[in-house]
Amino acid sequence: MAEITPTPMHPNAEVRTGPKGTAKRDALRKIEIEIQKEWEEKKLFEQDAPEKGDTKPKYLSTIPYPYMNGRLHLGHGFTITKAEFAANYQRLKGKNALFPFGFHCTGMPIKACADKLKREMEIWGNPPQFPLPVVEEKPESETPEAAATTTARKADPLAFHSQKSKATAKNVATYQWNILKGMNLKDEEIPQFADAYAWLDYFPVHAINDLKLLGAAIDWRRTFITTDKNPYYDSFVRWQFHVLREKGKIQFGKRYTIWSPKDGQPCADHDRASGEGVVPQEYTLIKLKIVQLPEKMKDLSAYKVYLVPGTLRPETMYGQTNCWVLPDGKYGAFRINENEVFICTERAAHNMAFQGLSEKHGETNCLLRLTGHDLLGLELEAPLSKYGRVYTLPMLTILPNKGTGIVTSVPSDSPDDYICLEELKRKPAFRAKFDLKDEMVLPFVATPIINIPDLGDLSAQAACEKHKVKSPNDRTPLDLAKDECYLNGFTKGVMLVGEHQGKSVKDAKPLIRDHLIAAGLAVTYSEPADEVVSRSGDECVVCLTDQWFLVYGEEKWKSVTQTLLDNMRTYTKDTGKKFQAALDWINQWACSRTYGLGTKLPWDPQYLIESLSDSTIYMSYYTVAHLLQGGILDGSKVGPLGISAGDMDLEAWDYVLRGKEYKGKVDLEKLDKLKHEFEYWYPVDIRVSGKELIPNHLTFFLYNHSAIWEDRPDKWPQSVRANGHVLLNGAKMSKSTGNFLTLTDAIERFGADGTRFGLADSGDSLEDSNFTDQSADTGIVRLFTELEWVEEMLKSTTLREGPADTFMDKVFANQIAKAVKLTDGHYEQTNFREALRTGFWDLQSYRDAYRIGASNGMNKQLVLHFIEVQTILLSPITPHYCEHVWKLLGKTGSVRFAAWPVVDEADESLLSQWTYLEELIYNTRNRKEYYMKPKAKKGETPVAVAAPELLTIHVARGFPSWKRKTIDLVTSFYQKSEGGVVDDKELLKTLNTQADLKKDSKKVMPFAAELKKRYAASGLDGLKVELSFDEKKFLDEQKEYLKNKLPIANVNIEHTDDEKAGPGEPLTIFS
Repeated sequence: MAEITPTPMHPNAEVRTGPKGTAKRDALRKIEIEIQKEWEEKKLFEQDAPEKGDTKPKYLSTIPYPYMNGRLHLGHGFTITKAEFAANYQRLKGKNALFPFGFHCTGMPIKACADKLKREMEIWGNPPQFPLPVVEEKPESETPEAAATTTARKADPLAFHSQKSKATAKNVATYQWNILKGMNLKDEEIPQFADAYAWLDYFPVHAINDLKLLGAAIDWRRTFITTDKNPYYDSFVRWQFHVLREKGKIQFGKRYTIWSPKDGQPCADHDRASGEGVVPQEYTLIKLKIVQLPEKMKDLSAYKVYLVPGTLRPETMYGQTNCWVLPDGKYGAFRINENEVFICTERAAHNMAFQGLSEKHGETNCLLRLTGHDLLGLELEAPLSKYGRVYTLPMLTILPNKGTGIVTSVPSDSPDDYICLEELKRKPAFRAKFDLKDEMVLPFVATPIINIPDLGDLSAQAACEKHKVKSPNDRTPLDLAKDECYLNGFTKGVMLVGEHQGKSVKDAKPLIRDHLIAAGLAVTYSEPADEVVSRSGDECVVCLTDQWFLVYGEEKWKSVTQTLLDNMRTYTKDTGKKFQAALDWINQWACSRTYGLGTKLPWDPQYLIESLSDSTIYMSYYTVAHLLQGGILDGSKVGPLGISAGDMDLEAWDYVLRGKEYKGKVDLEKLDKLKHEFEYWYPVDIRVSGKELIPNHLTFFLYNHSAIWEDRPDKWPQSVRANGHVLLNGAKMSKSTGNFLTLTDAIERFGADGTRFGLADSGDSLEDSNFTDQSADTGIVRLFTELEWVEEMLKSTTLREGPADTFMDKVFANQIAKAVKLTDGHYEQTNFREALRTGFWDLQSYRDAYRIGASNGMNKQLVLHFIEVQTILLSPITPHYCEHVWKLLGKTGSVRFAAWPVVDEADESLLSQWTYLEELIYNTRNRKEYYMKPKAKKGETPVAVAAPELLTIHVARGFPSWKRKTIDLVTSFYQKSEGGVVDDKELLKTLNTQADLKKDSKKVMPFAAELKKRYAASGLDGLKVELSFDEKKFLDEQKEYLKNKLPIANVNIEHTDDEKAGPGEPLTIFS
């Protein structure tokens, strides 16, 4: 096994000079490379657990390790920087912060890519000469299938639907050779990637170099790759699965799973080209026996022939009135066994063949091809229906790619069925078009079978009337009616008929389903809930197969995991809800496969452990990896402690990670060092990840921690911070459109700090964020400009010495203090965009105002304080720039290990004075411009108005009594309100009944409306009747400042009783 070591971080210690206009970026880039060299030489980010007895707190930050089938891109950088920003901030807060990083290679994608490349070279040579693409353009017609698909798109605007034309959708395959060539690999380099392990030798090394160029504060001694190529990690995963099996969390048996027929194994999320997160959807197939076979089906007379609609609501079968088919749909009569034939779509039959519903596993036997027209008017035996026998009728909105293409009709509880049946009854011509006799349609009416509060015994009719549904084409109101019926039917419905009459639908449903199956009237069927395509390129099915699986969802395990989730921080309510939803529905999970890379299942080595199952507790491996592997990615050399991979057996891992007894041959002193690292660094304090991993990896992460450390809640994850995807300049990143940036591309274009600045500014919510060139470019310009100003200030001889005691000094000092507090809160909440705003943009604005407003010059110590504070606050995001400024300030050590600034609480009264003054100046300037605007009567030439020489500011002594009374009443309403919402009618009634407000009633209502606006903008602070300072005295002190800022020759301040003025809202008059 070859040793893998990272290449030198900077093989060329020079900055590429960019085109004209990139001088600022190039200057910053030069600083970045110098700083990165220094960090590496000092091994700045290598962090060991302190000696026993050292109580310094720690912070372990991790992300899901990236998959190594390509270079890191901006999307990786988005998640990586959030985890690193968090660790950098916690380090400033006095914690030992660790951000380790590994590389995921388990699973089938790398193996599939390698095999694909190998086949390409076998067929087309080396280098391959690929055939020219041939694309046929076929006109698209509005078939019923197309119409149904269009309807589905409108019905579910959040679902993904391809917008490609038929020609585009059938475009030529993307060759693996060309994919690798697109990664800037040369022809002579590419053939090595036909060996899957070559990918493990190449991409992790480049990822390390990319992250070093980004300036990521990672302890690279702790890095590793997965799979059995790394014997240390391999032994760790084998230990994990032994523990899980020992605890009864892994079982063997038949279960439904997403399956790749081409690969002949389960297709887990990471094995999919599309359809990540899709799970099996279980249906009950109702066996509707054809009473008399038509002439076209005479060859099927030896069989019992069934139409098999799939339903999610077997409890509603009491209300069947007919069966629906798509008239132009393509169907087949498929032999299931020697006695039975099912009529359904070929797609459904293909799925059934993997679920024991065919004579030969994986193969269908179609005895007869049919269309929907062939099935119309057939008389069917309908299990449980009061009608006994029903007929096959047409429905034009059936989706052939959902269920079996056959739909049973229950118009009492299905709005779709109700409205379609009613339309068919109303339109004789429509019935005649399909040769339907009246007796097949008209006698059948909706039958009450379930009572739903508020919707009654015929919920579908009630919901359609409520939402004004008139036809099947009223998709939006029809969908609302469906949602209301289905949700309330399951949660609130009560059975009116059958042996389970009086029971809730929730309780009766499984009992009725089991009865139908036991009686031979139905079978269970599953299919992917949405399309899933494997990385091998075939559409996946659901297979009922023998396999090893994790019993996620098992009651006791789920309960312990629920406790973990209840005590884990998720930062946003939406993230918590997504976790809860995932915990509620996740069930047994196949953990083994036969194809790909990975660790062999210890007790059944014909199987490999799949990629979402070997990546659930590896964060604990980070704590000891540096002592076992010493930074050798594949663990091919024994690490610093001298413990071989073979020595890390089950007993050794149990001792280190679970505190069990050890009687093996390894020196206990060595194992104790491993144990000390684990005990100090674990648990994970924050895990940052894309939200799309909540339904799988992140929930598995919780389940496995609650199992392995069931009796050690102190080792359970402390928090998970989820984020959305990152867009690039407002559009989804895509290689095919060219809107794509690898991490190295971004660093080359914007520098490390420019890239980090842009990523921080992209956004922090669960919604998609947006990295823009403009933001990164702005970051470059502002950092460069700020650096020039810092250098200028450090050389300046004009800064004012002495105490910082002027009004402007005090305002600026308080603004800095407030920025520190706000930025502290934003970092703690992992809202990095907001931290950038308060810790950089707001500080810049305060500094600029101070620079302009300090008429007697800026105070030297205050300026230095500002530079130091801003440098620390910005250092988690732009560490290279900040490290450079830290040096310019003459500070020792690295800014990355500085202490978070300690500041006093900001004087809010002083800051409110400043805000008042700035707003007054802004409004008065506008009034001055209006005053000086040339004026003229109609038909006359405008005459210029001379600049005023005097500004008189009339300050209110206080609010008049009617205003005070109104303020008190409005305030009391808001204080009693929930969520800041008041009853306007009640407020109006209260104001109108106040005797002391009647004489001013015409003014009260407009003023109350103004108060509501103030509350919306400032909360209860906007309703205060007095300022926190003496308004007239303050303005008297600021006369000279007002003269300079407006500018104007004279300013007078006077008290007034004019009601047009109010506290904080003086009248200004020019003359």
